[in-house]
Amino acid sequence: MSDSSTLPPARLRPEAELARDALSAPVLARAARLARWAGPGTRVDAGGGLVEEQLPAAAEQLGLSGDDAAAHASEAWRIAVDTGLVEITDEEAGTVAAGEDLALLTGGSPQDVLGVWLTALEAVLADASVPDLDDLVDAMAEGGEVDLSSLDWDPDAESEFLDGVLGNLYLLTVGEEGPGDAPVPLPALAASVIVPSDMGEPSNEVLEQVSDAMMRLDDQFRLLEPVGLVEYQPVDEALMADADEEPAAPVDEADVTRYGMVRLTPLGLYGLRARLLDAGFEAPAVGDLADKGADALLDGTAPFPPAAAHAETELWLAGRSPLDAARELLAAARGSDTGAPLRRLRCQQALSLVGAEAEPALREVLDDAELGGLARVWLTEHGARDVPAPPQEMVFWLTIDTVAAQLAAEGNSEELRALVEGLAQQHSGFFDTAWRVEHPATPDVLEAMGRLHPDKKVAKEARKAAFKARSQQGG
Repeated sequence: MSDSSTLPPARLRPEAELARDALSAPVLARAARLARWAGPGTRVDAGGGLVEEQLPAAAEQLGLSGDDAAAHASEAWRIAVDTGLVEITDEEAGTVAAGEDLALLTGGSPQDVLGVWLTALEAVLADASVPDLDDLVDAMAEGGEVDLSSLDWDPDAESEFLDGVLGNLYLLTVGEEGPGDAPVPLPALAASVIVPSDMGEPSNEVLEQVSDAMMRLDDQFRLLEPVGLVEYQPVDEALMADADEEPAAPVDEADVTRYGMVRLTPLGLYGLRARLLDAGFEAPAVGDLADKGADALLDGTAPFPPAAAHAETELWLAGRSPLDAARELLAAARGSDTGAPLRRLRCQQALSLVGAEAEPALREVLDDAELGGLARVWLTEHGARDVPAPPQEMVFWLTIDTVAAQLAAEGNSEELRALVEGLAQQHSGFFDTAWRVEHPATPDVLEAMGRLHPDKKVAKEARKAAFKARSQQGG
């Protein structure tokens, strides 16, 4: 995933709702509880962790019991320190006080709360990239130093692997071809970062790598669920049992959910988008353009999938009267640059969402060479009377403009192939007239028609017309 590419827009929940989710996430809720519990008698060690003798009281405060209670309490305290909910006032004495950010959880804005949660998320993600601590302890006990190569652990590679997995989960969540809110099977997610895109049948070696990645991700997602990033159904323990052991109960070998299922939560979607933005990615959200001008709307939605563009446009229109919106959209749609055809297509799609109140704006541009064609289409579709017939020159100009927009939006799609075939079939002598159309995209459109049309004779006519058009434009 290149940080120069624009990702599909995310549909985020309101910040107030996300802030409530953040406050109820176990990781942040426990950290806040310990921050409020801490007092003058609380002591920390040189690393800022709670001294061992105070861990039982901290665990009791969190309602934790069992062998792991002290470890979980220690982790919650570390998050409290990392997020600024607790501040160390005297390192030598090991004393602490409530941090300034603690008050934000109750008196701050939703953005303030989410800022604290994002800091907690970074701490948990860092933990998720660390191998089993038992291995670290053993390595230190043997030589006094940690040899990362002996652990078969590369911190940068591990972090990059997890970032890649989360990036793909984000794409699957926001993309219109993905499962959306549905959970993703862990094997598919692991394969997405292991199996090369051009590989047909994965080799046994690659499948083994996918299996190893699944086990790593199983541990990591168990850590990431309590911070509210994901909802996770872990890998069935029976799958990790020794082959000689009999399963405790009959299992369905075809049940893919046994291999783990993960879903990005609405809060997790917000969090990953924030991280992508910090990393330099173009990661838009639906609603970003609602208070911008029509030029920003048409250019900004140009790379959006249809449903996302529709949702963004509806939000933009909600803040304007139909007549004012139509006039602003039409003014922004003009131009002869390479992006203009797609802008006009987005304009046409946006105008399909406004009612009859916009009619005066469309009538104002009937004589406009660039907008008169789409204006006539809109007026006819809305049942307007006395719509003048377009001159032939305008019909052909609109045709070239439409194909150019489709090329920019979809490339060589099946829909565009069908459009090209229909144009050549419906208009006898189409290419004899089309090459004369004074549109900047005429040569490129005719070349594309020659490339896409399945009939060799028609394709040859299109290529000849493209050559004439390019010569006419001095190309």
